[in-house]
Amino acid sequence: MGARIKKLKKIRIHREGTNELLLSALVIIAITLGLHYLFGNIWAVLPFTLILTAAWLMALNFYRCPIRYFNGDTDKLVVAPADGKIVVVEEAEENDYFHDKRLMISIFMSPLNVHANWFPVDGKVKFVKHFNGNYHKAWLPKASEENEHADIMIETPDGQEVLVRQIAGALARRIVTYAKEGEECYIDEHLGFIKLGSRVDVFLPLTSKACVTMDQPTTGDQTVIAKLQ
Repeated sequence: MGARIKKLKKIRIHREGTNELLLSALVIIAITLGLHYLFGNIWAVLPFTLILTAAWLMALNFYRCPIRYFNGDTDKLVVAPADGKIVVVEEAEENDYFHDKRLMISIFMSPLNVHANWFPVDGKVKFVKHFNGNYHKAWLPKASEENEHADIMIETPDGQEVLVRQIAGALARRIVTYAKEGEECYIDEHLGFIKLGSRVDVFLPLTSKACVTMDQPTTGDQTVIAKLQ
């Protein structure tokens, strides 16, 4: 795709959290009013209300969903599919689909990170597959294959295949994937969402050039993690 026009970044609440946040807010209000009616003293209720409100604000932070646009030409670029930290940059055997070595780049998302996922490349979705599994800590190597995960294969406009793997972590209990087989996909579009701590792996052709290093922080849809050759 051609150059993009830089747009103002905005923050919104992700659709995966709107119902939960609304329901929990109503519950907090109901509990506060009930306790106030029961004890008749707002100061006796206030500490409990503050604790619940703090927990609700943490959930609000988790479900925030920045509106982002990549500024520049996306041709042959691979951008970070998630906010987080680089935990793997290495050649790895991928035996489920490619049956050869690939450049593997993995991003770990802590519970404090934005948990929306973006498409890392422009192209067409070849398939989407979901696998049940364990809930090992997301940064462990075995999490990529043994944890619950969803695989999304994308074919770029020049015919290169990129595999994106959404992985549930020790806390995550739901992987949501919006990618649909046969659909065109673009950088700036949401690929999915993972609730709580989790990880996203990207498998690239070995000819790709990594643009990130271990422990480097990433911003989804903004940080260039590799260049396809």
